[in-house]
Amino acid sequence: LIKNKDYFVITTNVDHQFQLAGFDKDKLFYTQGDYGLFQCSVPCHNKTYDNKELIIKMLKSQNIIIDKDGQIELINKENWKTKIDSDIIPKCPVCGRIMEMNLRADDRFVQDDGWFKHAKLYKQFLEKIKNSNVVLIEIGVGYNTPSIIKYPFEQMTYKNETTYMIRINKDY
Repeated sequence: LIKNKDYFVITTNVDHQFQLAGFDKDKLFYTQGDYGLFQCSVPCHNKTYDNKELIIKMLKSQNIIIDKDGQIELINKENWKTKIDSDIIPKCPVCGRIMEMNLRADDRFVQDDGWFKHAKLYKQFLEKIKNSNVVLIEIGVGYNTPSIIKYPFEQMTYKNETTYMIRINKDY
């Protein structure tokens, strides 16, 4: 993928596209959450849970399957269900309340051990490259959360004459 180059990806996307494209998971920081994780809706504790198997079970309960290529397919179009069975709605193992996607939507977002690990890895990477020749590539970043990528990249470029930024964006 990126041979003989040190890199790190910080993203506000929550859809695993960098992992699916082959990027090393330990070189990714999903700052705004992860569609692949559930968290307690309260939350009563700071832990997240992989949700792939449960999502597949929910899809199957609606007569939907995911084939080996990751494509969604209706098993029986006549019997397609638009609701999942209540007994497979994910519940928090600690308090029993409903689980929800791990997305930063409000002050209930869970930053678990994995989130803090990747925040630390990103910070360490920034420290390591501080006085190096660096190219920052910003792709499709808007003004929804500019303080996460847009403004820090601009500041890093401004403060270091060996840092360059490439901005790819159809709107900005």
